[in-house]
Amino acid sequence: MTRGWFPPAAPPGRAIPRWLLLGLVAGVLPPGGLAAQRFGNGANGEAALYAPPNPPYDGRFTYARIRFTQTCCVQAGQYWDVKWGHDYPKSDTHFPRILRELTTMRVRTEVSAILTLDDPQLFKFPFAYLCEPGFWQPSDKEVAGLRSYLLKGGFLLVDDFAGAHWYNFETQMRRVLPEARLIPLTADHPIFDSFYRIPSLDFTHPYYGVKAEFYGIFEDNDPKKRMMAIVNYNNDVSEYWEFSDTGLFPIDLSNEAYKLGVNYVIYSMSR
Repeated sequence: MTRGWFPPAAPPGRAIPRWLLLGLVAGVLPPGGLAAQRFGNGANGEAALYAPPNPPYDGRFTYARIRFTQTCCVQAGQYWDVKWGHDYPKSDTHFPRILRELTTMRVRTEVSAILTLDDPQLFKFPFAYLCEPGFWQPSDKEVAGLRSYLLKGGFLLVDDFAGAHWYNFETQMRRVLPEARLIPLTADHPIFDSFYRIPSLDFTHPYYGVKAEFYGIFEDNDPKKRMMAIVNYNNDVSEYWEFSDTGLFPIDLSNEAYKLGVNYVIYSMSR
């Protein structure tokens, strides 16, 4: 059933090679540079404030993270929790490396891009990641930028939020697309069969234990048309990506989170 802006109450594909995930756990993949070494695992997002300059456009798929003005955690001009930077930089390099190994896409793996929604450069990145939207406070220019990005073919992954954080996300997205509706997704939607066949959406939040819910925002509110954004509510796939080199979560859970991400990208690049 299609929902308005209200708080939400084939054969299997080949597996991600176990050697690849074990390589992450063993530390084969680099930790993300000096910022990661200084600020640890990225739990409070501070490393994103010290990110290197965005790489020049060269046609490769480049993971893009959305930077935004947030509603909390700033004191005397200093952040003590950079909400938009959670899981940076490791998630931003781990996931592209998985994508490079599994697909024939040309993927940039050494660095991601960080952009605001009103940056004209955003249109060079067909896939963008927005986390912690419970604290997202876009300006009018950023609202207009996101609207244009989505309507012109961009794809947005909304991740890493739960519970009452839905309400701010609802408010801000209503500004972006006033007529849009969130449509609950089931495992039979093509996005869950775009690379891997994901037969069940029985996922839970990595810490809170609540059942994840998946919603799509579609052109003309028609689920048969292009999905412009996927919303991972009560979930945090990027958390699994970030910590897949530490053993914090079972490899099987990281494996499933990577499968979701790969499917999202393949869908966004083929619609």
